[in-house]
Amino acid sequence: MHPPSRKTLTKPSNPTKSAKPASAARPARAASPAAAQPAALPAFALTEIKPDSLAFSLVGAAHAVSYVLEGTALPQALARVFAQTNASPQARGAIQDISYRTMRQVGCVDALLTLMTSKPPEPPLLYSLMCCALTLIVKVEGEDAPYEDFIVVDQAVNAAASSPHMVFAKGMVNAILRRFLREQPELLATVMKQPTALWNYPQWWVDQCKAAYPQDWQAILRSGNQAPPLTLRVNRRLISVADYLSMLEQAQMAATQIGPYAVRLAKPVPVLQIPGFEQGMVSVQDAGAQLAGPLLDVQDGMRVLDACAAPGGKTGHLLELADIDLLALDSDPKRVDRIHENLARLKLFANIKTGDAGKNNWWDGQVFDRILADVPCTASGIVRRHPDIRWLRRKMDAVQLAASSARLLDNLWNMLKPEGKLLLVTCSIWPMESEAQAVAFGQRHGAIRLDAPGQLLPKLDGNNDHDGLFYALFQKPAV
Repeated sequence: MHPPSRKTLTKPSNPTKSAKPASAARPARAASPAAAQPAALPAFALTEIKPDSLAFSLVGAAHAVSYVLEGTALPQALARVFAQTNASPQARGAIQDISYRTMRQVGCVDALLTLMTSKPPEPPLLYSLMCCALTLIVKVEGEDAPYEDFIVVDQAVNAAASSPHMVFAKGMVNAILRRFLREQPELLATVMKQPTALWNYPQWWVDQCKAAYPQDWQAILRSGNQAPPLTLRVNRRLISVADYLSMLEQAQMAATQIGPYAVRLAKPVPVLQIPGFEQGMVSVQDAGAQLAGPLLDVQDGMRVLDACAAPGGKTGHLLELADIDLLALDSDPKRVDRIHENLARLKLFANIKTGDAGKNNWWDGQVFDRILADVPCTASGIVRRHPDIRWLRRKMDAVQLAASSARLLDNLWNMLKPEGKLLLVTCSIWPMESEAQAVAFGQRHGAIRLDAPGQLLPKLDGNNDHDGLFYALFQKPAV
């Protein structure tokens, strides 16, 4: 990340489907992080720290954060950690929680480490451990501290002692954390003069948000630093919203209806603890994302294309709304598997294909009544769910992704029948990927632009709590 100067973008941009990173940030001190430490996780295999301890979870989170700083998206980094350990479900939950908290606070804790050390802690795993430990003791407005400060310090030292890569530094870990606790007000006052530490975003992201939304930029940035709510979409084919709310009440889970099929739980829980989830009664989906299905106005018997479908959330919603002939397409074979899994759980069926929506080699030549185009983007509107994105993206990624998405949209327009509708969706807040893209597309094709929400800004606003999505609905003129 940059600033601080100790971080630098090191990988070339590789824009892909929205939530996938395009570039990476890592400590600049190591020429090759992969060479600096093994790919395996010897700390778990060679030590005696208890697998239910905070020290164990800190080591796991440190590995995940280190992988992110090498360029891996956080979900994949966590999957790598879990594949290399025998962590219990409880430990996995703690590792995931610490990792996500840390990625929301990296700007601040990196600035603190810069202030309290003469050079970056080495190796990269030690740097990441310090980031994780500091995150747990830096007080965040509106959030309860997950652990007592003295427990974090003790367990961070144990974590360092448990690893052959960090044992030499356990004294330093103890000294830095205790210094922070002694001098916390002064240290925070100093680092908060830096925008990157204050907002926990790269400087270019802060500047770009301020330029795009001069009235709302602070609220948007704050929203991205909050843990997201757990919002469900009720499957109307299996249960009504009223009946599902009654089911939640019987399970003593407080919830609020915030949309036609949207229910927000007062307290997030693991998905397998959600009543009816395994039976397909509900899916996890942001309230803003649930607007896509109704906006596309699908009717029984229509031929519909979900052009960038994985992991299948909007695909499932379309099938819940009407009896349609739906083709779900995605270019990533692994993500296509997720579509199959999600539809199987919902007890729904679609024709699922692996293919590039920007090409025609998968298309049978029959035009569609409706096309959902959830195009590749920077995912800048969903950073509260994917906090690593802000550190993995680069300033020019939006330009490159907007250009590739424009070519994809032009290709899809040829597959839409006259008077058919195409819904452009992005999970970006950058205008070049959203409103500017929609305006240019409409002008190129003489498309009729219909009523749609446009840009949804990700601000915390009571029951309107949603991610930062963009919607533009177009109709093809009659012949």
